[in-house]
Amino acid sequence: MDSTITIPEVTENQLPEGPSTEDREHAMTGPERKALVERAKTLLSEQDAVLVAHYYTSGDLQDLAEETGGHVADSLEMARFGHGHPASTLVVAGVRFMGETAKILNPEKRVLMPTLEAECSLDLGCPADQFTEFCDAHPDHTVVVYANTSAAVKARADWVVTSSIAVDVVRHLVERGEKVLFGPDKHLGHYIERVTGAELLLWPGSCVVHDRFKAQELQALMAEQPGAKVLVHPESPQPVIELADVVGSTTQLIQAVQDLDADTFIVATDRGIFHKMQEVAPGKTFLEAPSAGAGATCRSCAHCPWMAMNGISNLVTTLEQGANEIFVDPETGRQAWKPLKRMLDFNEARKQRIHAGT
Repeated sequence: MDSTITIPEVTENQLPEGPSTEDREHAMTGPERKALVERAKTLLSEQDAVLVAHYYTSGDLQDLAEETGGHVADSLEMARFGHGHPASTLVVAGVRFMGETAKILNPEKRVLMPTLEAECSLDLGCPADQFTEFCDAHPDHTVVVYANTSAAVKARADWVVTSSIAVDVVRHLVERGEKVLFGPDKHLGHYIERVTGAELLLWPGSCVVHDRFKAQELQALMAEQPGAKVLVHPESPQPVIELADVVGSTTQLIQAVQDLDADTFIVATDRGIFHKMQEVAPGKTFLEAPSAGAGATCRSCAHCPWMAMNGISNLVTTLEQGANEIFVDPETGRQAWKPLKRMLDFNEARKQRIHAGT
């Protein structure tokens, strides 16, 4: 059930302008990029730092993370890996809430990001004061928030979830007879409702990338590619999801390109994921799902402009200067740790049940 609350709208004018860090690094010569990578490797080693990168960041950052003992993952696995790694410094390549999550789970560690200006439209569209008022108006509901939120919003929640675990957590709560308030992504919320049969009270937010995928244009592309399988992230609108062969988190979509018997995939999520998909399925073809109609121009078409602010060049600057450190208010962090830890414990128990075949 959608709420009638009015939230801040994130418009194209609020998105980063001009060439991104990612664009500038792609324009470098081979020797320049190689020198930058070697400098980054040296600094990571010298500072007992490990790099954790999201699938939506550049291929160069993803490669650097894996070559230096770090990790490339979705937000759930980023949180899990950082929480368990012995390094004294975590470098998080992604958007700001990911750095905050790492700090909440590892308050004793130094957490750095290549930039502190990489935001998320879901986070920006869910101010903590408004969300708290919304929750307080429905005290009989269990509050479940998507990971794409600020530390303050997480601190108000009973549970934090990612797209890979959201359905299972909500089903678990509903089976216990609990009413659920979910935010901030309305499309993910509607998807959870359809899969579980539950009625959720939804915050009306959306992702600037996934919200732009268009069903009509996707159908036209499917007609041009009759053998292609369609992979869709559940942050996408319902008409797009209804056309999917597989709906899932980034990790689940990457697994699908390995499992499905198809040579071509139309992918409705950030195109940064193509780097890992090409790595695990090198003989296959990946096409962007149409995002805004024929001839459209937008700065968030199939790639998050804030993710593109991350690069090896500003990672190097961050490590050289000790800049872009993430801080979270200690009390807020302690409160936000509880629903995050609940998510990690639930996921671990879920994996054990799957392993045991129950």
